[in-house]
Amino acid sequence: MSEDPDLLETGRLLFAGPIAFERGVVSLDGLPDAELPEIAFAGRSNVGKSSLVNALTGRKTLARASAEPGRTRELNFFKLGEPARLRLVDLPGYGYAKAPKADIARWTALTRDYLRGRVSLKRVFLLIDSRHGLKEHDKDVMDALDGAAVNYQIVLTKGDKPKPTELAACVAATAGAIKKRPAAHPEVLATSAETGVGIEALRATIAALT
Repeated sequence: MSEDPDLLETGRLLFAGPIAFERGVVSLDGLPDAELPEIAFAGRSNVGKSSLVNALTGRKTLARASAEPGRTRELNFFKLGEPARLRLVDLPGYGYAKAPKADIARWTALTRDYLRGRVSLKRVFLLIDSRHGLKEHDKDVMDALDGAAVNYQIVLTKGDKPKPTELAACVAATAGAIKKRPAAHPEVLATSAETGVGIEALRATIAALT
């Protein structure tokens, strides 16, 4: 589906239009009204989430990439289109952040509550480093998404780093690992923020959800 020419063009147009930061949210009462479809990006703190969001949107500094992983400490909402057609939500990274345990617990609870109760959330894109594949932290997140019946799709990042055969093996292994997971979308997307591989397909996949 992500290679459909019409969807590829729809995805290109969606991300070529205006994209604006809307708000950063630190508690559920700060969430915007749920009148627009939303897609969210989640992943380990060093998975390259900010770089992928920037590549996806064609903006170098939309999502702030940091030399210190784990710096996203709130739910960041962006509006796409004029008039707005979609919200993109950048979730705090997990598994690394150098912060007080109380702060990490607060971000984790906020993210969990958002994912569990957001009626406008169409899909979570769970980012996995293609060099390493699924780790225990990732499986814990998938367990939570399965339990909450939140649709999610695996996106492999840093696809320019492994050899092509290694990347293909990671795609196959990941697809096999999610086969029996009830909330997982079956298609695994391999991407590279550096080379642009897979970015058009991800845009098309997102466009299909609007």
